[in-house]
Amino acid sequence: MTSEDMLQVEHLTVEIAGMRLLDNVSLTLNNQERLMVVGPNGSGKSTLISAISQGIPYRGKVSMDGKNASRISSAELARRVGVFSQHNEVNYGFTVEEIVKLGRYAYAKGLFSGGDQEAGEKVEMALEMTGLTGQRYQSVLTLSGGELQRVFLAQLFAQDPRILLLDEPTNHLDIQYQKQLFALIDQWAEKKERAVMAVVHDLSLARLYGTRILLLNQGKIVACGSKDEVLSRENLSLVYNMDVVEWMQILHDQWIQV
Repeated sequence: MTSEDMLQVEHLTVEIAGMRLLDNVSLTLNNQERLMVVGPNGSGKSTLISAISQGIPYRGKVSMDGKNASRISSAELARRVGVFSQHNEVNYGFTVEEIVKLGRYAYAKGLFSGGDQEAGEKVEMALEMTGLTGQRYQSVLTLSGGELQRVFLAQLFAQDPRILLLDEPTNHLDIQYQKQLFALIDQWAEKKERAVMAVVHDLSLARLYGTRILLLNQGKIVACGSKDEVLSRENLSLVYNMDVVEWMQILHDQWIQV
């Protein structure tokens, strides 16, 4: 581990009901890096996010700033890592501001203490950054899918972690919201001592926003490195059983004359 490593995963293996979902996966996440995790369905992408965030049992070791993640308290873990799921649902009429404020739970010192002194500032910053200041008192039940994703992203920004773990954050979103969400994540990651690991289904989004790519298949790492190195014709053909580059070029050609 170097001084730049914010996260280190060593020999991570996950088995559930006799099935090996991740097999001896090792990686690092560096300061100001945006690591995009790609691969076909069932390759272990979401399982990797769940294991790193301590959501499921695993063998191996996950370290954050040199500390074993399995020995970090839940409150400290929440101050280090924010997790963004592709499935964010709210069944009660909370306001936008109330949902965003929930991101500060890890900083509360106790039920009868003075509480979180930075809460107001962090919540205001998160609302402003995501363009939700004008909707702060609006019920989240009235929001579109893209707006609701922005609310939960604002909650993460208010949480102010050092690492964002994103599990297909733009899944089922219209293209304008995909662009908006990744632009916000990109802006957040520009500050020092921050890093992003994102599971991305769309290879074009991975190329556009990733600084490094991790390609998984059947629970194993196929390649990890630069975009051009990992998303090569050979690697993608091996994993997806088709000429992905040719297909992407065909799709691109449909727009040349528009």
